[in-house]
Amino acid sequence: MAAAYTPAPMSSRPAPTPSRPAPTPSRPARLAVDTWTSMLRILLNYRHSPGLLAASLGVPVIMVVVFGYVFGSAMRIPGGGDYREFLMPGLFAMVATNGIMVTMVGAARDVGRGITDRLRSMPVSRTGLLLGQTLADLLVSLVVLTLLALVGLAAGWRVREGAGDAAGAFALLLLFRFVMTWVGTCLGLTIGKEEAAGQLSVAVFPIAMVTNAYVPTGGMPGWLRVVADWNPVSAVVQACRELFGNPSAAGGAWPMQHAVLASLLWSGLLLALCVPLAVRKFATHGR
Repeated sequence: MAAAYTPAPMSSRPAPTPSRPAPTPSRPARLAVDTWTSMLRILLNYRHSPGLLAASLGVPVIMVVVFGYVFGSAMRIPGGGDYREFLMPGLFAMVATNGIMVTMVGAARDVGRGITDRLRSMPVSRTGLLLGQTLADLLVSLVVLTLLALVGLAAGWRVREGAGDAAGAFALLLLFRFVMTWVGTCLGLTIGKEEAAGQLSVAVFPIAMVTNAYVPTGGMPGWLRVVADWNPVSAVVQACRELFGNPSAAGGAWPMQHAVLASLLWSGLLLALCVPLAVRKFATHGR
């Protein structure tokens, strides 16, 4: 006789629940993570390139010595005043303006080496990648400005106004450096070749020189003085001289009479133009 069928006992363990997909990070969280990652990539480049960092820190010292002591002996400021105090805000503004050349060459290098194409193929925020690069440059610039200020203090430069105005001047310099990095990024992505970007960086030099950074504009020819007085760099220099309380020769142009406001307006205008253009150029590169 066949044995009776006995069903297997039911397991007391609950049935496994299907795994849920990982939640998709929100757009602000994704932007923050991609910005941080991109910033670390640039900072690690400085860590593994000590020569690049040494050059960034050494140039300010050379600038103070050459312009402050070699050329300064022949300079006279209208209305009197020490030339090195007149010069230091100009050198601060030059550090901010150099952001164009640094980021222009770096962006063109990434395009030429295919790094931009690889980054575009990843599910990352285009804005976050570019923002991280500009913020990394801003951190390096803060170190350079600090060193330049210390060298300037050793050379006789002084802050004649209060600490609040001085902090406002440095904040304005960092803002302008941030703006210049976006301008440089936009140009570098447009050029796309490191060699061409390096050659074009020489053309940026006159833009920084036709200003009030090194000499008063009053001695320039009429047409050149107009160009210099309406140069955004000149507005930043004049604003810093006013906030630091250093000697200046403002002139009668509107940006020189309202230097802080003019600097903010120039910064806002350049950001409004270059940020969307740079992000679009990055996203559509090679298409």
